[in-house]
Amino acid sequence: MNNDTIAAIATAPGRGSVGIVRLSGPSAFSIAEKISKITSPTARHAYFTQFFDTQNKTLDEGLILHFFAPHSFTGEDVVEFQCHGGPVVLDLLLKTVLSFGARQALPGEFSERAFLNDKIDLTQAEAIADLIDASSERAAKQAIASLQGEFSKHINSLVKQVINLRLFVEAAIDFPEEEIDFLSDPKIFNALNEITASLNKILHSAQQGCLLREGLKVVIAGRPNAGKSSLLNALADNEIAIVTDIKGTTRDTLKETIHLDGLPIQLVDTAGLHNTDDQIEQIGIERAWSEINQADMILLICDSTDAQQINPKHAWPEFLQCDKSKNKTLVVFNKCDLSGWIKPPGSSDTETAVCVSAKTKAGLDQLKLTIFNRFGLEHNTEGIISAKRRHLDALNRTKEALDRGSALINDHMSAGELLAEELKLAQNYLGEITGRVTPDELLGKIFSSFCIGK
Repeated sequence: MNNDTIAAIATAPGRGSVGIVRLSGPSAFSIAEKISKITSPTARHAYFTQFFDTQNKTLDEGLILHFFAPHSFTGEDVVEFQCHGGPVVLDLLLKTVLSFGARQALPGEFSERAFLNDKIDLTQAEAIADLIDASSERAAKQAIASLQGEFSKHINSLVKQVINLRLFVEAAIDFPEEEIDFLSDPKIFNALNEITASLNKILHSAQQGCLLREGLKVVIAGRPNAGKSSLLNALADNEIAIVTDIKGTTRDTLKETIHLDGLPIQLVDTAGLHNTDDQIEQIGIERAWSEINQADMILLICDSTDAQQINPKHAWPEFLQCDKSKNKTLVVFNKCDLSGWIKPPGSSDTETAVCVSAKTKAGLDQLKLTIFNRFGLEHNTEGIISAKRRHLDALNRTKEALDRGSALINDHMSAGELLAEELKLAQNYLGEITGRVTPDELLGKIFSSFCIGK
């Protein structure tokens, strides 16, 4: 447990009816007594009182609550001052608290202390930040589930499975039966298959949760006057971009975030791709390619009334054959109100091409559905885990270790010690997720991303 007492304003910056200053640490109660004059407080009881500065002059009046260790968010003695929410009042109260011996809390330090004092694990701590940053109802619900330990429950269950198998393997190594190859025991093979199946379910759920939490970057690209900006406006249901019949109207990237059935999507409109001597257009085209290379998905807009764009494979060979884009490109034939197209020519596969009219908005529902389905997302988010990239990395490394273990079982010439080592690695990778095996520098990176006061 830390020996110093930390303090911070726990409410968002700006004016409000109520603001909160929070303290945590061994001196929290003694500092609170100097400011509020409340002695021998009752736990979780709200006292209405005046707040005094170092000169014993009244700063404000409000409520004060005391939370006794270990029954508090951080596991330490915690005090919350609830005063009027003006920034000046809050700043004066915080300065008074600091003058009595507390120090300014670092970003995320309250949550970090809760983690270090075993009040929450690392996935629950990260869920706090996810809940604060949630940009959709779906993301908020997932964060709440993780905060309540849903993600941790799945990981801990998987860890138990790995530990049980490790015990069996290592016992077989230490106490081998004569002339028996324990790697050929079907118990090991079946147990490893069960662990891998459980891991795959968690990984699939985590991948969906990561997409729903972080969102997608969808770049709208194509030739000039193909209707890229019109499609941006149609998808955003707002006149974001200027639309004219003049080629090259869009010379820079234009970004707008929308929500598609709870999925945050950053739409990026780009300059028309073509050969030009115009220096400004060239810069815009360079920026367009930069966005294309960073995109999660690319909407290649083709004018269905232009014979040169009817076959994108011929019109854009350098685009569709690019290793960085060929697996994430969706061809969108626009202006279908003029061409009369209902479906892409020679194909009914809506997963690779769709027909729309940005002007009449025909086909937009199919386009949105295709974007959603392209990433394997499910409309029912029950059970989806609010995951981060680091969680996916740990789960993928766990899968690699288990796959190596399966290969060892198939090669009976391999030593059992190698299988035991792969299982140990898998357990450690899973431990990184909940924080049971986590380098200090990773903890610092995680909690520094939190807001101050949380």
